[in-house]
Amino acid sequence: MSFLSATLDRVKPSPTIAVTTMANELKAAGKDVIGLGAGEPDFDTPDNIKAAAKVAIDAGKTKYTAPDGIPELKQAICAKFKRDNGLDYAPAQVSVGTGGKQILYNALMATLNPGDEVVIPAPYWVSYPDMVLLAGGEPVIAEATADTAYKLTPAALEAAITPKTKWFIFNSPSNPTGAAYSRDELKALTDVLMKYPHVWVMTDDMYEHLVYDGFEFCTPAQVEPGLYDRTLTCNGVSKAYAMTGWRIGYAAGPKELIGAMRKIQSQSTSNPCSISQWAALEALNGTQDFIPTNNETFKRRRDMVVEMLNAAEGITCPTPEGAFYVYPSIADCIGKTTTAGTLIDNDETFAKALLEETGVAVVFGAAFGLSPCFRVSYATSDENLIEACTRIQGFCASLT
Repeated sequence: MSFLSATLDRVKPSPTIAVTTMANELKAAGKDVIGLGAGEPDFDTPDNIKAAAKVAIDAGKTKYTAPDGIPELKQAICAKFKRDNGLDYAPAQVSVGTGGKQILYNALMATLNPGDEVVIPAPYWVSYPDMVLLAGGEPVIAEATADTAYKLTPAALEAAITPKTKWFIFNSPSNPTGAAYSRDELKALTDVLMKYPHVWVMTDDMYEHLVYDGFEFCTPAQVEPGLYDRTLTCNGVSKAYAMTGWRIGYAAGPKELIGAMRKIQSQSTSNPCSISQWAALEALNGTQDFIPTNNETFKRRRDMVVEMLNAAEGITCPTPEGAFYVYPSIADCIGKTTTAGTLIDNDETFAKALLEETGVAVVFGAAFGLSPCFRVSYATSDENLIEACTRIQGFCASLT
């Protein structure tokens, strides 16, 4: 009999973390590796946020806090939702966790029973299905293909809903595709959800502020007020504020759900880092001027990467509306052979051969539930991106 829990057999390690780890190990061994797998901005945390953390340390704000966040931060989150999304929440409807991932996990753990289903559009963030499985639920995958710009259609959503559906997880802008839903596109989905009052909505709005070309972000409860009482609106400071390592995520929703999430968190991690909470308070309340500046850089990188990847033989790369990822198709590379003799029979083989033969690390599409593709994070320097894309072009050109 194994010492380990059988629950572990239901899940797998994060492929994105695995790719980053492999790239770092190769770098440490002296290999020339360019990592395009990490989903975090290469910008430093803004100075005003770092200063707020230092003030908090000097003021002795280093003790335990309430399990799910200090009152000041909860109030700032309420103000953020009102300011940015037109949503009214009270502090008792807010939960603060150790990163967005904990927020999602707490909600699933607090609500799922064996046999409950969770509809997840694919391509999806790699952790969604595994968190559902860990919580005892069953992920139901609804594909959003390149033909629909990687956006779920109302028909595909409705086809995935059953009497066992408890949650619909919605992520826009998307990791891994960068696809973002317009108000009209989102309204078409919420119209479907209004027909099924037993289905709750869990939004992942982590990339809310990373949108380009005049795109206007909106979130489900904002578009359809009728969903307010069964929506958990999730967000965090990791991406827009370059605070990935600070580990602060948050959500707002019905008091009963927030209370259940608090109970889960009180018996697992307890409160998020006190210093990180005070830093997040400054992030939400302080200047937002750096966000458009950073977005200009991201947009320039996006356009450069899309152009260079579309110039590679066998690759088709759509232009996304947000986040800092692109999700190119390698359908025309399947069946070809590399100069080292590797047959490219799927996107995992492609990514592995690309890393071994060129030193470029990307994440294969199967990890996100839709093949044959791969994800590139363009949250790195122009120099790295140009060199990486040049190597990808050379690799594709050498396939026979």
